[in-house]
Amino acid sequence: MPVAIAHSSRIRPLRIRPLLAALCLGVAVLASPAPASARGPEGIADVAEKVIDAVVNISTTQTVEAKGSGESKGAMPQLPPGSPFEEFFEDFFKNRRGEKGGGPRKTNSLGSGFIIDPAGVVVTNNHVIADSDEINVILNDGTKIKAELVGVDKKTDLAVLKFKPPAGKTLTAVKFGDSDKLRLGEWVIAIGNPFSLGGTVTAGIVSARNRDINSGPYDSYIQTDAAINRGNSGGPLFNLAGEVVGVNTLIISPSGGSIGIGFAVPSKTVVPVVDQLRQFGELRRGWLGVRIQQVTDEIADSLNIKPARGALVAGVDDKGPAKPAGIEPGDVVIKFDGKDIKEPKDLSRMVADTAVGKTVDVVVIRKGKEETKQVTLGRLADDAKPQPASAKSQPEAEKLVTQKVLGLDLAALSKDLRGRYKIKDSVKGVLVTGVDDGSDAAEKRLSAGDVIVEVAQESVGNAADIKKRVDQLKKDGKKSVLLLVANGSGELRFVALSLQ
Repeated sequence: MPVAIAHSSRIRPLRIRPLLAALCLGVAVLASPAPASARGPEGIADVAEKVIDAVVNISTTQTVEAKGSGESKGAMPQLPPGSPFEEFFEDFFKNRRGEKGGGPRKTNSLGSGFIIDPAGVVVTNNHVIADSDEINVILNDGTKIKAELVGVDKKTDLAVLKFKPPAGKTLTAVKFGDSDKLRLGEWVIAIGNPFSLGGTVTAGIVSARNRDINSGPYDSYIQTDAAINRGNSGGPLFNLAGEVVGVNTLIISPSGGSIGIGFAVPSKTVVPVVDQLRQFGELRRGWLGVRIQQVTDEIADSLNIKPARGALVAGVDDKGPAKPAGIEPGDVVIKFDGKDIKEPKDLSRMVADTAVGKTVDVVVIRKGKEETKQVTLGRLADDAKPQPASAKSQPEAEKLVTQKVLGLDLAALSKDLRGRYKIKDSVKGVLVTGVDDGSDAAEKRLSAGDVIVEVAQESVGNAADIKKRVDQLKKDGKKSVLLLVANGSGELRFVALSLQ
């Protein structure tokens, strides 16, 4: 009889092989046992036994307003379009919403957490307890205790709870390990409350580190194939020393069940967040006051930086700490507080993890030379975000072409053009009125309404300046040219265009 299995979004029949048929008919088939290495390390049972009492279930109650559409106010995180986690979160929060008709009703949800202090301090995910009216912690022996919220951090999806331990009961607490010491292929253990089944132990390996899945500004997930399912959220990921190296948070799954791709917030991120939530009840992140973007190979070639590295400063906040320190657009940050910056995410994380008010050395490359700036960090506002430089398309309008360079139609800024393209008076440079389809400029998302402010780090005032600079760079044998581009509001970004 054919058996249906999922395969590449299609269902195809799977023929029963002769060996399986023989087993069904009762024919004895002997197989040699798998080697010990294939069954995993021997220490998993010892670790699980030692730490399982520190893992708790989180039960929450929420009052929702049922509407005719079946929708209600929820706490679903804002994910980028096309994120593989949209379906997971949609299903998760749909279970917490009201059904059609009726008045307010209570819904329940379950997740996981773990005790880090015998006084009753618990770490979990923010999305497990978000918008809850009541939170209860259920110990491994079944004891249910009401908990209160200490604080949350939405950017890392973490929360800290506190409850009063039962009289005469000594709680088991676990310690954090160093997630930076994890190696690919290293065994890890996940314990939690999948599908409300209670203390469930699964094991797997570290599949990847520092995984950026574009779910937040500080993504640096541990990827593991240890089975993580709904209800595991907020539970701990242990190393074989019984130390917490991550908080299980997300999975990729077309069905909602584990397919071996799970993600945990690394302990390196968790520890400072938890410490601040316990101390202040909120996050107090450092703030540099710059907009940054990736240093691509083309940009690195234009700036004579080898190899490509660091975070390119595309804009500086007039009220931020970077401006009085002398950091300028076009600088490439390669070190922050003595630590190397390989890419923009490194800088975002390091700045966020640095104490507000601390003075740090920031090493930048400016026109091929290293310079050190001292910056006293401010505090990142709750509604502020580390801002990557981004392009904003402008509506097309009638072209006033005075020069065509690198697939761009260029015109001098005039009062009429400023009004047509809604460009602020403070923006200076040369206006882009059109972009050739299929050009490198089009691929780099330049569009009508953008303003070219600098070419190869030199200011330009008209189209002839741009053509002159481009022609000179071609004669010098350069492969690309670096443009500083502003949108109508004055937000800056760097774009490298090929000269070949």
